[in-house]
Amino acid sequence: MVNIQGGIRELSFKDVVAKYPQLPRLNILKTDVQRRGVFFTQETLNHVDSNQYQVTGANVFFSTLGARDLNCKSVPEALILRDGTTIIIDATPLEQNPYIIDYRDGRFVITDNDEEIEEVDFWEKPDYYGKFTSAGTQMDSVIFARPQRLNITPTSYCSFWRNGNGCKYCDLVPHLKEEGVIKNKLTPEDAYEIVREAIKQRGRFTTLCMTMGSDVNGATPFDRELEYYIEILQAIGRNFEGRFPSQVITTALNYDQLSRLYNETGISSYTADIEVLNEELFNWICPGKAEWVGYREWKKRLIDAVDIFGKGRVNSGIVGGVELARPNGFKTEAEALQHTLAEAETLISAGVAIVYIVWVPRPLSYFRDQKNASLEYYVNLTLGLNALTEKYGLTMDFDDYRRCGNHPNSDLLRISSGGRINGVI
Repeated sequence: MVNIQGGIRELSFKDVVAKYPQLPRLNILKTDVQRRGVFFTQETLNHVDSNQYQVTGANVFFSTLGARDLNCKSVPEALILRDGTTIIIDATPLEQNPYIIDYRDGRFVITDNDEEIEEVDFWEKPDYYGKFTSAGTQMDSVIFARPQRLNITPTSYCSFWRNGNGCKYCDLVPHLKEEGVIKNKLTPEDAYEIVREAIKQRGRFTTLCMTMGSDVNGATPFDRELEYYIEILQAIGRNFEGRFPSQVITTALNYDQLSRLYNETGISSYTADIEVLNEELFNWICPGKAEWVGYREWKKRLIDAVDIFGKGRVNSGIVGGVELARPNGFKTEAEALQHTLAEAETLISAGVAIVYIVWVPRPLSYFRDQKNASLEYYVNLTLGLNALTEKYGLTMDFDDYRRCGNHPNSDLLRISSGGRINGVI
């Protein structure tokens, strides 16, 4: 493990692959590409056909506000590897030592120090992109696609920013930190029409996911957020019969709110991201979540959700590596890993699966000048969470490599068995 303050040399990608043969090479590569970011050569961009591939566009989750390189425009949203997994990427300036995406001999390739690491492709644009609803809404501005999932983003507003208590790693809606207004709110009819149009493309989508910023308003905090989810999901549900393959990512709702969400819609799985598995760091990094819910109550509500949605239908996400953020984070990666996995087990043993994303210190976030963890740290986090998931017999096919593609540890569930990882690519 690397000591954050001690300056011990980090292992390279090749070193980590050699040291951890129990993990697929492409899984390790995915993690490192997310960790370091990517830079697209001009030759690559010259060969990216925007009529064929998804490129960064109108959606709040894939704008230049969410990239490490704020000058980068119209680049592919994600990579596809040979094993079918995807890498949701961040355009990154060259001076930050990203991987390079180049075009060579008629192929797109990942390179490092001019050495070809792997051949890649990009997400293909679905048929509904570029179309408009009857109200004139550009469909892909509010519902964008992953290879097998529709991502529904009704509004980019998060009310935690009203008093400056947004999560410190987040730069998703910096344009709303001061304005405090809801923009581009999705209407139920638009949601219905877009999903109806998207599922006309047979075989493309297997599920949908809906998420937005937190809304503290209502007789009970988050009632208005809940009502909006119900309104949109009921409209979408007109396209299906009964319960449909789906996930919501909300603020941690209380038992009565969760019951309403489940009983009044066709939703089938539930996520409330706790972000960091330590109460003190949660209070520091996620002050809005701490103010309105609290760490222990957040965990309780996740466990309550298992009673309502069922085992294997509830999970929570963490921002892997943010537990090392200065000055209050853990001082060593070994300490961070030990405490994170111990806290994760308290939730996993109760039926709440844990997934992580790789922390990216973004230029418009509070943590913009920080450095994320070593590749070896993320590999051990992947192995540790996967071992706990198997120990307690959890599945999370609603948030796996086909449907989300943003979590290194959930990618392993398709190749692991009996508590160990099998197969090396």
